Amino acid sequence: RLPGGPAVECLTLATGPFGVESEADAAAVVPPMLALARTRPDAAALVVACYSDPGVEALREALPVPVIGIQEAAVLTALTRAESFGVIALSEGSIRRHTRRLRALGLLERRAGEEPVALSVADSGHAPAKLEAAGRALIAKGAGALILGCAGMAPARAPLEAALGVPVIEPTQA
Repeated sequence: RLPGGPAVECLTLATGPFGVESEADAAAVVPPMLALARTRPDAAALVVACYSDPGVEALREALPVPVIGIQEAAVLTALTRAESFGVIALSEGSIRRHTRRLRALGLLERRAGEEPVALSVADSGHAPAKLEAAGRALIAKGAGALILGCAGMAPARAPLEAALGVPVIEPTQA
């Protein structure tokens, strides 16, 4: 937080999947997000803290406040640090969802690559060797910045950046 910055409240859905690991999870999370968002007319903005940006467009359509998806924020942040970026993804399925979103944003051509690490959301922050190997592969493909493709990977940001020597973007911070 910034001193004197806005209040930030983190909410977890009472229903729905633990994390988004499939298309079914991405679809299932939208109705409870919409329902929760509608109970908060006091919110000045909403951040969807899932890298697949599920429901971002539906929330933007339904709400009169800014809605920020962390994939969109992370990609735009990465592009302020490098010409191209790479994404460390949970799985091949994650890459398909990320690709659709990047295509919709018009930013797919700036992605140097995406490497899956075959982890669940629950395990995503606890596999530094897998994340580092994926990061090295992406740098070899030309990525000048790396994005952690799951909010659960947040604990790995600083150590990974130190180990690899390139900017590592943690989407919820972005």
